Amino acid sequence: MTTLTGKKIIVVGGSSGIGFGVAAAALEHGAEVVIVGRSEDNLKAAAKRLGGAGRVTRIAADMASEADVARLFDTGGAFDHLVATAGTPPPNDPIGETDMDFVRQFADGKLVGAVMLAKYAVRKLNKGGSMIFTSGINKDRPPVPGGSVVSAVAGSFTYFARALALELAPTRVNIVSPGWVDTEMWDEIVGEAKTGYFEQMGRRIPAGRIARPADIAPAYLYLMQNAFMTGETIHIDGGQRLV
Repeated sequence: MTTLTGKKIIVVGGSSGIGFGVAAAALEHGAEVVIVGRSEDNLKAAAKRLGGAGRVTRIAADMASEADVARLFDTGGAFDHLVATAGTPPPNDPIGETDMDFVRQFADGKLVGAVMLAKYAVRKLNKGGSMIFTSGINKDRPPVPGGSVVSAVAGSFTYFARALALELAPTRVNIVSPGWVDTEMWDEIVGEAKTGYFEQMGRRIPAGRIARPADIAPAYLYLMQNAFMTGETIHIDGGQRLV
């Protein structure tokens, strides 16, 4: 296992949720962190919360814009690890009522965004570095009805990483697949119903509760530090796939 002390980590989606948890954990392990998000205000607030004694930089960028992605890596410079956790609420309509503009927007922000990140990251990634993308439980337990699109997009990441790990070797490419995590996105998706959803699911899964970002962050740190792990998907869902 390698150390993260002095390593530079770019966290796309680092202003909130899992990404913020990864940034906080990386700082605790001595890394320098670049947090990336669409909102400059959210980034400022996140940087203040993180502290980091001057080891936090922020860059505003939209992962649906190739120009923004290119600028991100031009501005960020050479780095050691890329972590991508950014996402938007997925389409959840039955297939016969699917809004195709929304589907394209979701796929652009998640899968096409990951492809663009990889395209430009390779130009600045230091030798021995890695890329880590984020999938999710919906590929294993798709909601019915309305889960076909998010399941397809989430499931594609495993194969994306396998192929990219071969193409970019010895640069490592891996996936983290969390279950439900108590993040701000859930407030946007279900609002006040979140508490009830979480209590119900928490009683079902073997871990006995819904994850917090701090529960998920160690999976990303492990993939950064383990120089022999590539092309893999790590599931960290409290056993949610089992029920």
